[in-house]
Amino acid sequence: MHPAFSVVFFTTATGAGYGLLALLGMLGGFHIIPADFWLGLVGLGLALGLIAAGLLSSTGHLGRPERAWRAFSQWRSSWLSREGVASVITFIPAGLFGIGWVFFGRTGGWVGIAGLLAAIGAVVTVCTTGMIYASLKPIAQWHSRFTLPGYLIFSAMTGSVLLNALCQGFAVGSKMLVAACMLLTLLGWGWKLATWRYNDQLEIPSNANTATGLAGGTVRSLEWPHTEENYLLKEMGFRIARKHSVRLRQIAQVLAFVLPILLLAVTFAPPWPYAAVPSALAAIVQFAGMLVERWLFFAEAKHTVTLYYGR
Repeated sequence: MHPAFSVVFFTTATGAGYGLLALLGMLGGFHIIPADFWLGLVGLGLALGLIAAGLLSSTGHLGRPERAWRAFSQWRSSWLSREGVASVITFIPAGLFGIGWVFFGRTGGWVGIAGLLAAIGAVVTVCTTGMIYASLKPIAQWHSRFTLPGYLIFSAMTGSVLLNALCQGFAVGSKMLVAACMLLTLLGWGWKLATWRYNDQLEIPSNANTATGLAGGTVRSLEWPHTEENYLLKEMGFRIARKHSVRLRQIAQVLAFVLPILLLAVTFAPPWPYAAVPSALAAIVQFAGMLVERWLFFAEAKHTVTLYYGR
């Protein structure tokens, strides 16, 4: 599939934003993190900012971005539409939670309930995003048991690392949170390796014969239907060289998993404010690594429509 940067940034930014929002809603609602004014303002601002930036970025891949609002009407049958509806609904409790935390300095009572509802909405929205791709049967690399859990794991992973950086920056960090970030990053790394192993051994059941419905021999094209690449080949027939795929996988692992784990391990030793530096670097490096991982998620996927073009 064609890895458009608008969609790559969308899945990375919204995943991190919703992960951070869910953690702030749960931990704030249960009074596990303090209702600090600046922590709430910066944390919720960063979470909602990432979500908004990602959603706006996704419209850049549309032929007519001004008609994006029409996608909301198909929520009965479209996971894309359900994602849009869920994202808008989530902004309501998230906004109330932010108002209560920032302007009233509290995270209990109705503010805590709003935070928990925002956390639920964030999880539901990430699930709908994952199902957009997991429901596509023509793309075997996505239509598997690894896609939806992967979206949830990566959202929790990037969100927790962002939360740790914020907590360390405002001197309310804890070793338990750092340990949780490291465990989630290890889980994300293991899940990504398992996904790659599954995709590399995947046997596509379709071929030119089954795609055309013609059996009894080998189907081959005598003449190509187009002299130049059309929309289908551009969007669904993207090809990446094997050597580039291997190198990019290595880069993704180093940036998204290895370096963040090492940087998080460093935060156990120094006191505040020195622990804030490696925590912030871990969040930045991991976000860059997830951009590479998401690019590969699209670039390595193969749509069965390319069988009609001999690929």
